[in-house]
Amino acid sequence: MRALFGYGFRPFFLLAGLQAMVGMAIWLAVLHGMPWPWPSPGSSLSPFAWHAHEMFFGFVAAALAGFLLTAVPSWTGQRGFAGAPLVVLAAVWLAGRVAMIPGLGSPPLAAAVDLAFLPAVALAVTPSLVRAGNVRNLPLVGFILLLFGANLLFHLPGLEDRLGVRAPLLAVDSILLLVVLVGGRVTPAFTGNALRAADPGARVAPFGWVDRLAMAAALAVLLVDLVSPGGRAAAAVAAGAAALLAWRLTRWRGWRVRQMPIAWILHVAYAWIPLGLGLKALWLLHGSAVASGWQHALTTGAFATMILAIMTRAALGHTGRPIVASPPIVTAYVLLTIAALVRVFGPAAMAPLGAWTVAGVLWVGAFAIYSVVYAPILLRPRADGRPG
Repeated sequence: MRALFGYGFRPFFLLAGLQAMVGMAIWLAVLHGMPWPWPSPGSSLSPFAWHAHEMFFGFVAAALAGFLLTAVPSWTGQRGFAGAPLVVLAAVWLAGRVAMIPGLGSPPLAAAVDLAFLPAVALAVTPSLVRAGNVRNLPLVGFILLLFGANLLFHLPGLEDRLGVRAPLLAVDSILLLVVLVGGRVTPAFTGNALRAADPGARVAPFGWVDRLAMAAALAVLLVDLVSPGGRAAAAVAAGAAALLAWRLTRWRGWRVRQMPIAWILHVAYAWIPLGLGLKALWLLHGSAVASGWQHALTTGAFATMILAIMTRAALGHTGRPIVASPPIVTAYVLLTIAALVRVFGPAAMAPLGAWTVAGVLWVGAFAIYSVVYAPILLRPRADGRPG
């Protein structure tokens, strides 16, 4: 227990893997006829809404918390989050997952418990950023608040209707913006580190105007979806953002780290962003069946793959282990990538339920491997004997 709550990434990277696995297994069981109280006195969410909610505010929120609670101390040079405060945060997350089980309580109580987690994370990280004068990373608190707003809309469908803002779309766009920002930092940085290990003079393209335009385009995707979702303007903005983000990705020369799985998986994750946005534009303009899975290109392809990539890398680095993906973890990378391909393009070629099932089983397999391999790493002290 001392090791588990010795640093922010430990409990939340473990919980994220377990939630990804268990949440998807439950969803597959529901798809195949498992009795489930939808709707019930304990939840106002439909089965599809519950599935989306738990992926966003269970899986993604846990991974986001683990990342921020580990990155903020590194950015600010202050003590890491550990001990009792970390136990409390993990308990709040767990209470939210229990509260969202249909039938256990009233919707207002479930909403109150579930909504508490993201503000708690914001309260945990903001003081350190403010004390250190770390203005560059303060916008990350804004992403937390955006996600909180999306979660609030899930629990208040009347407010969602009045505002004309759909909770799942706001959640997708908010996480997209976060992945564009954070993935846009770590992917070229880690790629450069990997290249310099073999060639001290190797470089990737520095941050420049292409990166600024790409980030502005991702923000424009969110803004147009708030004002005019589902129209030609949203399609045009998505297409433009896809082109800029693809251009940005090519500047990092990911093909040069093709022999290093722990590095190339970051590029695979980022490549799903322009692909997902391109499919979104195609879907909005033509309603093409092949593009109907554009949201899962972003959620399963980009978000989940980037989360798995960062968790597997950060956990090794912060526990004093060599940053090399083991063969089972490379298998998990491949399984998740195939799961995304099947979920996005499978329904156009086969029965949708069959595609969903195959993709879900592959997803569960990927995160089961991650959980088995990384649980001992996250539960044991650092390999080098240092604290953290």
